[in-house]
Amino acid sequence: MTTAHAQLRAQLETLTTEAFRPELAEIDRLSTLDIARAMNAEDATVAAAVAGRLPLIAAAIDAIAVRMARGGRLVYAGAGTAGRMGVLDASECPPTFNTDPAEVIGLIAGGPSAMVKAVEGAEDSKELAAADLTALHLTPDDTVIGISASGRTPYAIGAVEFARTRGALTVGLSCNAGSALAAAAEHGIEVVVGPELLTGSTRLKAGTAQKLVLNLISTITMIRLGKTYGNLMVDMRSSNEKLRARARRIVALATGAPDEEIEAALTATGGEVKNAILVILGAVDAPAAAALLASARGHLREALAETR
Repeated sequence: MTTAHAQLRAQLETLTTEAFRPELAEIDRLSTLDIARAMNAEDATVAAAVAGRLPLIAAAIDAIAVRMARGGRLVYAGAGTAGRMGVLDASECPPTFNTDPAEVIGLIAGGPSAMVKAVEGAEDSKELAAADLTALHLTPDDTVIGISASGRTPYAIGAVEFARTRGALTVGLSCNAGSALAAAAEHGIEVVVGPELLTGSTRLKAGTAQKLVLNLISTITMIRLGKTYGNLMVDMRSSNEKLRARARRIVALATGAPDEEIEAALTATGGEVKNAILVILGAVDAPAAAALLASARGHLREALAETR
């Protein structure tokens, strides 16, 4: 074993996410139902671990929302499962909140092909992270969130370190206390979920924790940016029949208007849910609705207040 490998092994042995649990050493001898119960019991602890970090998460969200309101972008950067979680969250923002694909971006070490096949060595390169972010031409209004279960992944740390040199806001999301990633970021968020049921398999509790935190970050940021009206997705993109039906239902829930009026409003506004709601509730035509929303920076409640 080389010195470098020995040092890495020693480092991994100090991480909670890599800890061995002797009480589960014979889990393969249990019944399928008992294994399922054990996994489910483990998963039930994740939400509580996230709850303990909510003040830190909220502070990061407020800082992100301010920058995105000025035109900044949200960039996730990670390797392996952590990188896939970031790409997944970013890819869900355009259909859910009608964001431009360039507004919320997911970077995974090794590039898009790493989503389905591991790219060996990519996670070990801080330089690769710097190169990926250089291509985005970061500004101080952007936010980069490094994601790593261990908190030691060079790609995630490198992304945060490079982003700081460009004046961007940085967040480090990890699942170990005292992580290098959290220390490198302006906002360090460490959701310590404990050792995994399968030793070192951080796609389990750690992956679930990452998904929960990214759900919080993207969803609440979009709420702050006026992408919702109450708990309705009024900025959703109606790109298929199911979503077009959902759009009509959202307009109905927001307005209580009859179907004929809803259809007329959606037709007049080119299928834009937020605009159609404003046409109905504000008793304005489609061009006026568009102008009011533009003036209100997309916030439907503010635009409605101007019609009262």
